[in-house]
Amino acid sequence: MLLIGSDTPLGLALVDHLRRWGRHELEVVSSSTSRWKSERHAKKVVRRVRADIVVDARLQGAIDSGELITELDVERSHWLAKACQRSSGSYFLLSTARVFAGDAGRAYREQDVPDNTETVGRLLAAAEARTRETCVQHVILRLGPVFAPSGINVLSHMLAQLVDGGKLVLDNQLRGCPVEAADAARVVAGVLDQLGAGAEAWGTYHYCSPDPTNCYEFAEVLLASASQFSEFSANAVQLQPVGQDSLPRNRALQCGRIRGTFAIKQVPWRGFVADAVRQYFYQQQHQQQNRKEA
Repeated sequence: MLLIGSDTPLGLALVDHLRRWGRHELEVVSSSTSRWKSERHAKKVVRRVRADIVVDARLQGAIDSGELITELDVERSHWLAKACQRSSGSYFLLSTARVFAGDAGRAYREQDVPDNTETVGRLLAAAEARTRETCVQHVILRLGPVFAPSGINVLSHMLAQLVDGGKLVLDNQLRGCPVEAADAARVVAGVLDQLGAGAEAWGTYHYCSPDPTNCYEFAEVLLASASQFSEFSANAVQLQPVGQDSLPRNRALQCGRIRGTFAIKQVPWRGFVADAVRQYFYQQQHQQQNRKEA
């Protein structure tokens, strides 16, 4: 298999998981290397590797890190899907719950039409649509927000601000179901294992943790774990006042199809926080030591 976006938080976790279990021959391409300017370059990579399946983590990694995606990023997904179709291979696109606006009043199902009119939502929905139109053997996996101790994501961003002495002023209006990167890697690998065993289970799936939260609650849980490693002010995390025109939103995902098809069960996100925070501070300490020695 070929993994595009191997340097994203989920990409790093997936590489670690796949190499530890050794069930798949793995080739990797980083996000920076995959910023192709033409279809020819994308096609050349897929053809050179001769992978049975291409897993594309670029868009999910960029969106969860706060990076802006463009029409060219969507076009690159289209190029990869076309290359997979030509080679009779499979294309596995990692997407996010950001395709939805969050105002449905319930958890979103796989068949719900993407309705997020923000730029990121429209572009992500376009990448999904082109994947379906282009490659018959495709999987689209929408995930809740992915957090990890490494890379740029909601956990590392919040902890960096807290460690620098900043205050997090967050609202509680947008709810979602975060996913730790190692848990997301477990899910992706589980799907890959069954596809590799001959399962013809193409289509769109959802995965997220079963316990919805919001930015304010998530930050409070992080702060409780981080307090073991550093000192923070009593008001380091504050609740942002809600405006009169502010409406609650919820981007929770229904995950029945992935459970019914692949027997993959949801795991609560809170159980991963303490270890992720511990790893974050360990990595920060290690980086500081390396800088001093340099």
